[in-house]
Amino acid sequence: MDLDGFWALIERSARQRNQDERADWLTGQLTRLSPAEIEEFEILHYGLRDRADTWHLWGAAVLVCDGASDDGFWYFQAWLIGQGREVFEAAVADPDSLAEAPAIRALAGRDPDDWAEDEWPDWELLDYVASEAYEEVTDGDDLDDALEARGLLFRSSPEPSDPRFDLGDPSERRRRYPRLSALFDPVPSL
Repeated sequence: MDLDGFWALIERSARQRNQDERADWLTGQLTRLSPAEIEEFEILHYGLRDRADTWHLWGAAVLVCDGASDDGFWYFQAWLIGQGREVFEAAVADPDSLAEAPAIRALAGRDPDDWAEDEWPDWELLDYVASEAYEEVTDGDDLDDALEARGLLFRSSPEPSDPRFDLGDPSERRRRYPRLSALFDPVPSL
């Protein structure tokens, strides 16, 4: 499993009707791989998460979602990966580019209370596809234990290392995210 293979699976999973079916499809595809390949999938998944784990991206999630807790941003990162390579790479380079993502544009001008469950920019289930597949392929072995044996430990919540800014400052958010602010105006508060 390499990065191109990872993205191919993520992007092919988008053919499914909803996030639950995408997760089931991914799990099924991963069960066709060796345990080592499933481990590599998970390593790539968390490597991409690390790239998306920034205050700048968290601020974009706050703006779009009218707030984003630790868990909310964690699942936003998984959702961002689920949007595919092009959207992911653009958003990591410039979070304001999310204003061009079709899934984000579909939410613009709507009250978050009116968003359907599958419209929310989060995808918690992506966190479980590799571990479920690994358990099935290995007759019950734990993926986290296998990765830990390789000296790898993954966190389960965001820990951005870039400079923090006041996510609750509307003028700062407008400055950093002019295109997203235009879609999600008035700027929400935390």
